[in-house]
Amino acid sequence: MKTLMTAVLSLCTLAPVQAQTTAASETSGPSLNISRNGSRPIHPGPAENFSGAVQVEMLARGEEPARASAGRVSFMPGARTAWHTHPLGQTLVVTAGVGRVQRWGGPVETVRVGDVVSIPPNVKHWHGAAPDSAMTHIAIQESQGGRTADWLEKVAEDAGVAAAAPAAASQPSRAQQLMGDIAPKLAQLTDDVLFGDIWARTGLSRRDRSLATVSALIAMNRPDQLRSHLALARENGVTETELVEAITHLAFYAGWPSGVSAATVAKEVFKRPAP
Repeated sequence: MKTLMTAVLSLCTLAPVQAQTTAASETSGPSLNISRNGSRPIHPGPAENFSGAVQVEMLARGEEPARASAGRVSFMPGARTAWHTHPLGQTLVVTAGVGRVQRWGGPVETVRVGDVVSIPPNVKHWHGAAPDSAMTHIAIQESQGGRTADWLEKVAEDAGVAAAAPAAASQPSRAQQLMGDIAPKLAQLTDDVLFGDIWARTGLSRRDRSLATVSALIAMNRPDQLRSHLALARENGVTETELVEAITHLAFYAGWPSGVSAATVAKEVFKRPAP
């Protein structure tokens, strides 16, 4: 009897250990790999594959047996890829600004925030920013035989490309229109330094820069500047719901009059069609 009781006690003691070992084996395996925002390097697009100022941030690189890769590509106004193809096709998700895309022999198409472009395998095409707007997209593609793209010739400055916005590149900037005649140097600094350098820095996306700028203008109660930056924020991917929420939030910190003033300006801006 004593021997039987000893055996039962031994089994009861071992059972939880076995369960813990089984649970541990079920959760073992490769760990998740989290790439934190701001930790990934950003490189200029190679001159042989792009025209204009382009920044490329690789988000994911497919490692065998996976073959999909993804990158965030930011184009300054007028910048674009060269003609190219993808052996297994490509998907583009526009996240900011206004862009252009064209397949060989087809029309130049305009794409905006939220648009998704599916490019079939081996279709010759190019994509980039509109002449008067920056554009950012996520590019997703798969590799075949170790390559994801075959790069071809640069896109010519022909009638097909110019048809997308024939006069935009030659028109004076908004800064030149507002103050070019009275303060030409200030207009130049606005174009070259503020929008040409500060807004082009990759530490913040254009969407986040728009939200920060709009918040500052609400807090300072600057309705004239807020009007144009609300429109730009929508172009850069900030939704009307987010802008209204920012106005409501800031009313408690920047003052009720500033919030009411911003809401009035937003009402006016939102009546216009989104870009």
